[in-house]
Amino acid sequence: LLERFDRKCPPGGENRVVLYVTSLQGIRKTHELCRAVRTILEVNFARIDERDVAMHAEFRRELRDLVGAAPVPRLFIKGRHIGGGEEVMALNESGVLRELLEGIPKERVKRSCEGCGGARFIPCVECGGSCKLLVGDGDGDGSGQAIVRCWDCNENGLVRCPIC
Repeated sequence: LLERFDRKCPPGGENRVVLYVTSLQGIRKTHELCRAVRTILEVNFARIDERDVAMHAEFRRELRDLVGAAPVPRLFIKGRHIGGGEEVMALNESGVLRELLEGIPKERVKRSCEGCGGARFIPCVECGGSCKLLVGDGDGDGSGQAIVRCWDCNENGLVRCPIC
């Protein structure tokens, strides 16, 4: 059944459910579709690798490389592009989505991570979320030191939660 869908595999998505969403609420319909697809997957007890394009530019690049300028939400199952919110809802209504999710690890209890509270990102420990580091030699007065971009965090000063 999955072979009917285009083979477009997100990094690390060969044997999992990958859902690209946005946490931004600026466009109401987009935000509601993201929530609806997430809820559908949770009702089907699918373990989801949720990738928030608003929180991490790398997720935006991944999605653009996979499907171009297609809007979120975007669902991928075992390296196949299932579609956006409307397509997923139609597949759910017809019962096909449950078949597509066969063989995917189940998750019966929605976990709220102790580290990030479910946001999947935490402020960078290295720079404190500022994206800036003071490097170089100096005697404490700032001479011989430079401010550089933190190499650990993303553009928002965040790193992926090490717990979840």
